[in-house]
Amino acid sequence: MNDRLPRPYRGAAWLALLVLLAPAGPAGAGGGVILSEDTCIMTIGFYEAHFTAYQPDTRGDEQFCEDLPDTGTTLFVLDYLHASLREVPVDFRIIRNVTGKGEFARIGDIEALDDIARHTVFYQPPRIKSDGTYTVEHAFAEPGDYIGIVTAGHPSNDNIYMSVFPFAVGKTDVPWGWLVFAAALLAGGGFVLNMRRIGAGGAAS
Repeated sequence: MNDRLPRPYRGAAWLALLVLLAPAGPAGAGGGVILSEDTCIMTIGFYEAHFTAYQPDTRGDEQFCEDLPDTGTTLFVLDYLHASLREVPVDFRIIRNVTGKGEFARIGDIEALDDIARHTVFYQPPRIKSDGTYTVEHAFAEPGDYIGIVTAGHPSNDNIYMSVFPFAVGKTDVPWGWLVFAAALLAGGGFVLNMRRIGAGGAAS
């Protein structure tokens, strides 16, 4: 970093550099739901399903993959991509994200919870959807960080498969793009100001 850059702007310049160099989180960092070719896909073991969330009261037919902008009524829809999912019971649970892992919570973090029922805000018992469309409706009363948990059985043995997808409700993302832009402007402005001072000093001498 240029030592001639005025002190008030050095921190901003470093911030811009660090944010620009920081690795971007991969699509589907939440775990069980990934964005693939503009389509949200949930994986439950070897099963897959299209995943879509709606908030009809506040967002109409707008579709969401994970994070939800508002509290209130939310519809979760799974459209099965594997025919065998139509033959097995599937349940759907939503818990508060108490793992301390944020969006990086995984199945092991859920299994480590000592009392999952205590953190549960919604549970839909196992049911078989032979038509291939599984729907859930829940009204979120409070904003916060949550985790969706979907489990499904196997059509011919006792195996149980789980999908875990952390998501936020009613929370605004930090505008990193604008922060980087502002930091770059501050750093660039400081550099130009410093160069003018150096130029003026050279001309005076």
